[in-house]
Amino acid sequence: MSATHVVAVANQKGGVAKTTTVASLGAALAEQGQRVLLVDLDPQACLTFSLGIDPEDLDASIHHVLTKGMDPSEAIIETDDGVDLLPATIELARAEADLLTRTGREYVIRTAVEDADGYDWVLLDCPPSLGVLTVAALTAATGVLIPLQCETLSHRGVGQLLDTVHDVRRFTNRDLEVWGVLPTLYDGRTNHARTVLETISETYDLEVIEPPIPKSIRFAEAPAAGRSILKTSRSNKGAQAYREVATALLKRG
Repeated sequence: MSATHVVAVANQKGGVAKTTTVASLGAALAEQGQRVLLVDLDPQACLTFSLGIDPEDLDASIHHVLTKGMDPSEAIIETDDGVDLLPATIELARAEADLLTRTGREYVIRTAVEDADGYDWVLLDCPPSLGVLTVAALTAATGVLIPLQCETLSHRGVGQLLDTVHDVRRFTNRDLEVWGVLPTLYDGRTNHARTVLETISETYDLEVIEPPIPKSIRFAEAPAAGRSILKTSRSNKGAQAYREVATALLKRG
């Protein structure tokens, strides 16, 4: 695999297990021998925290790469999960404002990713908004993965996200593909969850990536341990589901 696959994991609605998906898929790809870089683009730094790193202790972060021209290699951290991380701090909130007036702001993440070579996969954990950073992430990406909680209202934002993807395709990244919707927090015991899946698939004409990620208390416990669920609970159904999704992505890649 020569080209780097850059995947934006995006949904402007919070609480859809976006960060869990980035950490778990990253760990699952690393288990299969892939070199993986995770990029935390959320000023709340949830991904950074969940991998056992305190943003308060960091001298260098994605903020410095995007706004100060720092080389990504100076900010990248190796984690215990076998993946590398370009961490976030609260300073990233200021980066949105700094970038607004900057020429070529849509391309800052693409440039950073190109500078961080040597990876098979780069997973971008987008902030829960459709602002500058999400647009820049979509501009850098080859594919978009949309984690989606299987509840009635949670797919309302999908249309807006797809509108943004459409604009990005027109103006800054012609090759961007929507890889599909990844159902998360899935309760297979309810007909309702399955119906929501079918509705999404039909409404937006999107591929539904299988298997759905089941609801699990273990996911809540993993970030507290500073590790992904693949490390804290290897045989858990959720961990297994992420492994299967990673295998599907590898075939696609």
